[in-house]
Amino acid sequence: MNAIFNLFAILIGGYTVVNTLNLLLWSVGGLFGHADDVSIDSPPKTFRRILVLIPAYKEDTVIIDSVKANLQQTYPSDLYDLVVIADSFKAHTISELKQLPIKVVEVSFAVSSVSKALNAALMHFPVGSYDIAVVADADNHMAPDFLTRINAAFDKGWRVVQGHRIAKNLNTSVAILDAISEEVNNHIFRKGHRAFGFSSTLIGSGMAFELPILKKNLSQIQTIGGYDKDLEMRILQSKIPIGYLENAFIFDEKVQTSGMFERQRTRWVESQINQARLHLAQGLREGVNQNFDYVEKAIQTLALPRILLLGTITFSLIISLLLHKTWFAELMGVQLLLFLITLAIALPAYLRRLIGINELLMVPVLFFRFVRSVINFRQARGRFLHTTHGTDSEVIV
Repeated sequence: MNAIFNLFAILIGGYTVVNTLNLLLWSVGGLFGHADDVSIDSPPKTFRRILVLIPAYKEDTVIIDSVKANLQQTYPSDLYDLVVIADSFKAHTISELKQLPIKVVEVSFAVSSVSKALNAALMHFPVGSYDIAVVADADNHMAPDFLTRINAAFDKGWRVVQGHRIAKNLNTSVAILDAISEEVNNHIFRKGHRAFGFSSTLIGSGMAFELPILKKNLSQIQTIGGYDKDLEMRILQSKIPIGYLENAFIFDEKVQTSGMFERQRTRWVESQINQARLHLAQGLREGVNQNFDYVEKAIQTLALPRILLLGTITFSLIISLLLHKTWFAELMGVQLLLFLITLAIALPAYLRRLIGINELLMVPVLFFRFVRSVINFRQARGRFLHTTHGTDSEVIV
């Protein structure tokens, strides 16, 4: 029995040690690194034409407010266009959208997906019609200077950049924890990676591309969910670096209930597993070509999501204490301390101040919800799981 436990402990302990040290490395790097923002105080060399694509599925409740907010840009109004890609909208919403100074592309699919919607819309905008394509979610609100900052980054030679997605709402404990997760990701997987010379990760919205790069790579994507990760992998495979603009803010609605959290993570888990299947082997082979950016991102598909890592370490610590396995308890205790240090480094002070007893009690609830999402990840395979905004409802097509 001791031999079996020791083998299990070595496997679990080794996997969690690698995950914990990996997060700590990037978190410390984020302290000393810098993002790729450039000053917008001086006039740009070039004012580029920008296409803002907003794929939206049954988002009648939020789309009008989002469009009005996103039209408040300081960038010259004649040099950017908002395009709502309307999938399964009500007739009155379409009518109201067409009264606004935007473009509306109506789409319909047997099985909807963001990549299908974007590809369908991009057919209307050939290469040369715009210089930059920005992708935003239906609930996103770009800061007024967002497009100005995107243009400035492209002035400096960037071809793909990720903006700083930040929480728009902090109205529930789940929303606060989701906002914390987002900002920790920004510090570790964007700013931290850039500190060591690796590309920022993409996150599905607030992204900007040279139009030909988006059209070429997006047209090759067949997956239903997680298109942004597949897109990121294909761009890095082409050795095109991805920058991170910490001061280019785009406000995103965070999930508000544990049910919404589970549904969203079910989609994310399926996406991560799929990306490992599609890119891990090829990514490892790219080491021969010294494409270390692609190699690193491919290896990241094996990483354990943080809440699962925290739960695994905590439960292993409790079990080892109950079984009087001192060496394993010490290993897990050190890992738990390093994990908490990692979060403390990465977490902005304004969110740290919002953590109270309700948020702490919600953590184990979300852990078990995440475990369920791992068990049920096949629900998202070949189907479009759409998490609606502001409610606990879900549409599965």
